[in-house]
Amino acid sequence: MRKELPERYYLDHFFEFLGFFEADSKVLLDAETLGFIERFNALDEPAQCIIARAANRKYAIINRTQFNYPEIPEAQAHIDRLISQGWFGPLTQVSEQDFAGVVTKNDLLTYLAQYAIPGKYASLKKAELVTLLFTQIAQHGWPQNLPQNDYLVKRFEPALRYLLFLYFGNTRGRLNQFSMRDLGIMRTRADAAITQARFAEANQATAAFWYASALDALPYCSETELLAYAKRPIGELSDPVTLDYAERFLHKLGMRLLPIARATGLSVLEVAPGDASKEKWLRECYKGEQKELVKAHLEALIDNPPSDTLLAFAEDFYARKYHKKRTSTVTDMLRNASTTLQLDISQNQSVEQGVIAWYKRQDMSAWRTENRLWRTLFGLTFWSILFEKDQLVTEFDRRPKSLKFNTFYTSFSEDIDGLLDSLESTAQWLLHLTKMASCHYGKVNSVFMWRRNQLDTVKVLLEQVPLTQIKALLLMMCKDYASLCDGFPDIMVQDSQGLRFEEIKAPGDVLRRNQLVTIQRLQQAGFRVQITQVQWFHDPHQPYVVVDIETTGGNNGYHRITEIGMVKMINGEIVDTWQSLINPQRHIPSSITRLTGISNQMVADAPLFSELAESVARFTEDCVFVAHNVNFDYGFIRQEFARLEQPFRRPKLCTVVQMRRACPGLRSYSLAALTEHFDISMTRHHRALSDAQAAAALLTIIHEKTASETVN
Repeated sequence: MRKELPERYYLDHFFEFLGFFEADSKVLLDAETLGFIERFNALDEPAQCIIARAANRKYAIINRTQFNYPEIPEAQAHIDRLISQGWFGPLTQVSEQDFAGVVTKNDLLTYLAQYAIPGKYASLKKAELVTLLFTQIAQHGWPQNLPQNDYLVKRFEPALRYLLFLYFGNTRGRLNQFSMRDLGIMRTRADAAITQARFAEANQATAAFWYASALDALPYCSETELLAYAKRPIGELSDPVTLDYAERFLHKLGMRLLPIARATGLSVLEVAPGDASKEKWLRECYKGEQKELVKAHLEALIDNPPSDTLLAFAEDFYARKYHKKRTSTVTDMLRNASTTLQLDISQNQSVEQGVIAWYKRQDMSAWRTENRLWRTLFGLTFWSILFEKDQLVTEFDRRPKSLKFNTFYTSFSEDIDGLLDSLESTAQWLLHLTKMASCHYGKVNSVFMWRRNQLDTVKVLLEQVPLTQIKALLLMMCKDYASLCDGFPDIMVQDSQGLRFEEIKAPGDVLRRNQLVTIQRLQQAGFRVQITQVQWFHDPHQPYVVVDIETTGGNNGYHRITEIGMVKMINGEIVDTWQSLINPQRHIPSSITRLTGISNQMVADAPLFSELAESVARFTEDCVFVAHNVNFDYGFIRQEFARLEQPFRRPKLCTVVQMRRACPGLRSYSLAALTEHFDISMTRHHRALSDAQAAAALLTIIHEKTASETVN
């Protein structure tokens, strides 16, 4: 049932929003913004409701004809009064960027059709079409098919955007996030602090807002405007938020300028903070034959690296350009993969799970870990520092400021070192993690996702690896979270020598630089890490489960399963079968009963799917899920598990698709037609186990055809 909001809800949450600026953040407000708040508070309630409703609109333009709300009597008269008071202005005052936000590309093409424009322009990007339209408007006036008088520009938009930036910390924050919160669409951190300011100084707040706004405007800038941006002094960048926006803006500005004013673009990249700009500047300088300059800078970076990512670039680039090394470190690591594993081609949809299943068949334990393991361990270990000492500014924040701007260790080094020193044993560490998980389960955070059995792989790691190694890696993450928050190897394997990590690469996969950095840091901390290259082949020992289901209808979102039949095959032989009727907990239509023979009476005393879920999961575990029209059967079973809030993921193989490849040209590829063509006996068509056994026979034919083609 849809939740209804109170009549004056938008006004109430606008006051809630403005209340944030009555505390610590008030010192960050300039005269224009303070004036906006004072003028708003002086309005009568109907006018305040209009401003609050308008403020909730995403862009600076509103359509006044849409302002018909029960809490605003005589809305148009109030709007006219607000226009006279300077709150709203005509559409002629709108910027290209704001106009682009409220029109589609088709709208733009329709408006442009009003003018006699030579040449083709339909293939232009949206920003280019907006610029073209505004050029035509300047020369010929507004298009007749645009109802100009219906639209108004919010003249208070600059002040509102600055307030939104201070509250949300970015230019994407909108007031509708309050209603999304209250409707249950958006989860927030209700325990977040809402009294502290996002910036310590007003000049840093205004600088951050300028850079953030300029970053948004870049796609709409002319060459003249870009060159003007390049001449603007960078200024002091002491706040991490300000520094982050300056990094991103200056990098994009430099990239935009390179093809049109190369020297200016290079000068921007040279002075811009951030790894991306430094790397691009060095690469471009090398292309420009400034090799000695680049060499000196690379050596300085290697001696005193600002980050792991930039260090990896500097070492690799230096080796290749100045020591004539032909291949990159990434390529070398991939070529020198520790092992090569042959895996059945059916596993190509989920290669990591296929490798894990292969290890299990060799009586070895393996787990899918990737980033999940390390981010869970990091987030739970340092939860109290991340979300209590480094408090979120508002409940809409997800990522602590120190992680977002990579200052976690510099901000909390004493707390971090003290916490790691206090975790002296595996039992003590597990107790700490369990306590954190119990106290904070389900709370919104940007470090990891909550899930069942959250600590299972973490426990294995803590029990099997010296704590000194784990602490060493976590300390690296604390010092450079931006470089080490992802790129971790895909799986963890336990062998006779202990635990090791493996990055799995199927044919065509590449090793990314962030993966290289993370692997090197794991090795530096003392972990065994290898890259496993997978080669595809047809493995006769790969287990397959051929499945057929009967249902009450074709839509898995509404209809339910009435019967499951499964046949397990290894090396072409049936090694096990499983079958059961299922109570679908809904009526079976008579047409389905005529087709399958399964009636409401037959399933009345049958078990529910929830009672069989564990058996189904266990029977299909580490197997390829095979069916005739596999997405139908797989979709229904996966939906049943989803209703139980349980995952179900298996590699799939469709006997329809494979039969078309193996035996092209047949008149039909339905199960009935294929069983007749290949003389496959069936005890009862449209009963689950019988159809599964028939599909299993087709799978055998497919494998035989594939094997013979491989030999030939």
